[in-house]
Amino acid sequence: MPNINIGTINLHYESLGDRKDPAVLLIMGLGRQMIAWPDEFCQSIAAAGYHVIRFDNRDIGLSDKHGHLRPNLLKLLVKYQLGFKITTPYCLHDMAADSLALLDALCIEQAHIVGISMGGMIAQIMAATAQDRTKSLTSMMSSSGAKHLPLPKKRILMRLLTPPRKANHAEQVAHSVKIMRMISGTTHKDTEAELRDNIEKSLARSHYPLGFVRQAAAIIATGDRSHLLSRISAPTLVIHGKEDPLASVAGGIDTARKIPGATLKLIDGLGHTLPASILPTLSDLVIDHVSRSENTCYKGL
Repeated sequence: MPNINIGTINLHYESLGDRKDPAVLLIMGLGRQMIAWPDEFCQSIAAAGYHVIRFDNRDIGLSDKHGHLRPNLLKLLVKYQLGFKITTPYCLHDMAADSLALLDALCIEQAHIVGISMGGMIAQIMAATAQDRTKSLTSMMSSSGAKHLPLPKKRILMRLLTPPRKANHAEQVAHSVKIMRMISGTTHKDTEAELRDNIEKSLARSHYPLGFVRQAAAIIATGDRSHLLSRISAPTLVIHGKEDPLASVAGGIDTARKIPGATLKLIDGLGHTLPASILPTLSDLVIDHVSRSENTCYKGL
């Protein structure tokens, strides 16, 4: 799992499958490292004949960090709702540029783009602004950022915005477990042991809370992307859990409505997590979508 320089920063990435196969770029969500894409999910896509790339976004995991500036997220939210100009270290357009630069560095001309949550927002921007680089788009558990969409449930939002400042390891694990429980669905959810194991692995690999804060600020600063969605021409699949308390299912429905020709798949009992029980369904959906898109691209040549 090497680091690669993309011009201004270094990103940490991993690739699976044959580099000669069509590329599938996986973009992770807010504050999550690339290992949050489950190995089983990545391996299933690679085994279907694709070159899978996952990576740590800037400010998280083993990729480069951006100093010590801590934006005040509550103030940014209020400013955004009131229509004031917001200044942040970077926005989602910068993160989309990171993803494109990663493809450049890996000598990949086109890719199927799969993003989850914040990663779905980044993927949408890529598909809208780099149409020639995007074979297909899969937007999971994400939204258009439109102001009329519901915010995350208040109890979840407050817990996310007020993490323990000087918590020991046990307190960090307990805080993360509680959040993951809150954003899980009723049918598809990890066991207590699975939750703790995943969180322990993440903390052992990297723990950088400021990255979460600055990435959240980037989401707020970028705002409504509805005007971009109509420009997306790549075949698009929108996947959303019906019980998502963080990114309301209304966000998925709105996203699909605004992207021309998008297919919407709503999943019963799924929240805002990737538990083992849903992975076969998700990998099958993504593989079917990229396969159909590959055939479309091929016939269009």
